[in-house]
Amino acid sequence: MRRERGTPRPGWQSTIAGQGLAFGSPARDARGAERPYWDESVHYAFDMDEILSLEATVELLHSMCLAAVEHVILTVRFADFGLPEWSWGPIAESWKRSDPYVYGRFDLRYDGRRPPVLLEYNADTPTSLLEASIIQWHWLTDTHPDDDQWNSLHEKLVERWSELRAGMSGHELHFTWSSADGSGEDNITTAYLQETAAEAGFDTVALAIEEIGWDVELKRFVDLADAPIEAIFKLYPWEWVLDDEFGKRAAESLPATTWVEPLWKSLLSNKAILAVLWEMHPGHPNLLPAYLDDPHELTEYIRKPKLGREGANMTIVGAGMDTATGGVYGAEGFVYQLLDPLPEFDGMRPALGAWMVGDTSAGLGIRETAGLITDDGAAFVPHRIPQ
Repeated sequence: MRRERGTPRPGWQSTIAGQGLAFGSPARDARGAERPYWDESVHYAFDMDEILSLEATVELLHSMCLAAVEHVILTVRFADFGLPEWSWGPIAESWKRSDPYVYGRFDLRYDGRRPPVLLEYNADTPTSLLEASIIQWHWLTDTHPDDDQWNSLHEKLVERWSELRAGMSGHELHFTWSSADGSGEDNITTAYLQETAAEAGFDTVALAIEEIGWDVELKRFVDLADAPIEAIFKLYPWEWVLDDEFGKRAAESLPATTWVEPLWKSLLSNKAILAVLWEMHPGHPNLLPAYLDDPHELTEYIRKPKLGREGANMTIVGAGMDTATGGVYGAEGFVYQLLDPLPEFDGMRPALGAWMVGDTSAGLGIRETAGLITDDGAAFVPHRIPQ
C-alpha cells in the first residue's frame, strides 16, 4: 500500500458531475485549507495479494457480525444498544424472518504492514457509494487503463436487487431519503441505488421521507399519488425512524411492507456491536478491544457514541493526542475502543471503506483526513492495483 501523486484529468470537475457526483462539500488538507472532496491528484496503490487478503477479511468480519446479531437477540441484549424498548420485539422478529439486506461498509485501519482492524461498521445508511463504484472506476479507465481496481460494486448491486426482486410479490420499489440533508449526498446515493434497482427490473419511485404519507383508514404507508408502499429502501437511520410515531408505524407495517435496509440492521449500525464482537472474539487480529460505557483496562482509547455519525461527539484519550468533537449524540451511551491511530501517508490518514453487497465483498473506497477522526472534512481519493 502506498500513496502516489498524479495529474488530474483536464476538465475533471465536469466529468464527475456528468457521472452523477453533483455534490462536493470541500474537504480540508493537512494545513486546514479547502481541498476538493473528490481529489484525483493523489491515489493509493495496492498489490493484488493485499486486496485478496482484505477481501477475505471483510467477508470474515461480515459473518462475525451476523453471528453477533444472533447472539444479541438470543441473550436479549437490546438495552446495551440504547434503542427504545418497544422496538426490541420487532427487531428480533425482523431477524428471525431473515428480512433481506443489500449493502454495508466496513471502515478499517490498514497500513499494508499488519492485519486490518475494524473501526466500525456502517451497516444501515453508508454513503460514498457512487464515488467508490462509478467515479473511481472511470478515473481508472481514463488514467490507468491497464490496471485493476477492487470494484465490482455496480454489478453486485444489480445482482443483489435481482435476488430480492425474485423473492417479492410485487415489482415496485420506493426509494427515500431526507430532504433535510443540505449536502445532497444522501439524495445522490439514493438515486444511484435506485438506478441499480431499475437495472435489475424494479419499477422505482423516489420521494423524500418527509413526503411519505399514512393512510389512517387502511393503516398503510402511501406515496404522493396515494399508492401503497409495499417495499421501500430508506437512506435514513433506523435510530431516527424509531424516535417517533413514524417508527412505530414502520415496525407495525412489517412484514407486509419490506424495508431495506431491514430493521435488524439497527443492531449492526450501532457501535455497541463493537463491544459485543470483542466479547465474542477476544484477541482477534481484525478487532480492537472495545467495551460498553467504561474503558476497563484501556489507558488510550477513543470514546464513541453508540448512535453517533460523521465523527461527532468523539473523544480521544492518548499521549499527546487528546481531542474531542462536538455534536448532539451521546445520551444513548458510549463505546470505548482501543486507540489505534490511522496510519500517516504524506501527512494524511486514510480510512479504508470496504464494501459488502449481500454476503460478498464488493469494493473499496478511501477517505483521508489530516486529523485522527474521519469526519465530514475528509476527501475521497481513488485507488488502483498496478498490473
